[in-house]
Amino acid sequence: MTVMLERPTAIDVPSGTARFRALCRTLLNMEVPDGYRAEIIGGNIVMSPWSQRFYMPVMRSLRSQLEPHAPAGHIVDVAPFLFTFPGAERAYGPDVYAVAEKAFDGHGRHVDGEALSLVAELTSDSTRETDRTDKVSAYGRSGVPVYLLLDMEEQAATVFWRPSERGYDSRLTTPFGEPLRIPEPFGCDLDTSGFKTPAGEPDGTEGR
Repeated sequence: MTVMLERPTAIDVPSGTARFRALCRTLLNMEVPDGYRAEIIGGNIVMSPWSQRFYMPVMRSLRSQLEPHAPAGHIVDVAPFLFTFPGAERAYGPDVYAVAEKAFDGHGRHVDGEALSLVAELTSDSTRETDRTDKVSAYGRSGVPVYLLLDMEEQAATVFWRPSERGYDSRLTTPFGEPLRIPEPFGCDLDTSGFKTPAGEPDGTEGR
């Protein structure tokens, strides 16, 4: 029987000279429980629940709005892939991403994070702190041009851009329902009117 945990579960891996490669190999070979995804965060493999159902229309809206403005040769998708950032010793599976299509040439199950032009994360109880801290720092220091954070608890969208060693040098937040300007290389206004959380309380058996 699989025990479904509401919070991310860290799995320690012994340190070593090739720590990050070892983490990737471990993650690749491990059995992830149904309904969970695994990422490398802070030197550990962390499992957290997948998204709630109502997140899908939001992710599809992001994809349809952003794809026409993506850089040449880039695609926008929600398919589950793990993007690696060896310099930051991180590997993430973002909810929505824009990436150079050529990054998927050849074999392998990990994708080079340097090919990303945008990542978007939708927060939940189990991932909110990581989305708002660790990922802001790692995506920025790794040079991802745009990071879009949808805070489903605060009902607000924040876009980060101008990546630097500090994470990102620029950010802008707007409440759901108001347009949000997505900077270059996209240069478009994002309609957030359909992003609000449905009324009612979660039943406690689902959610990311």
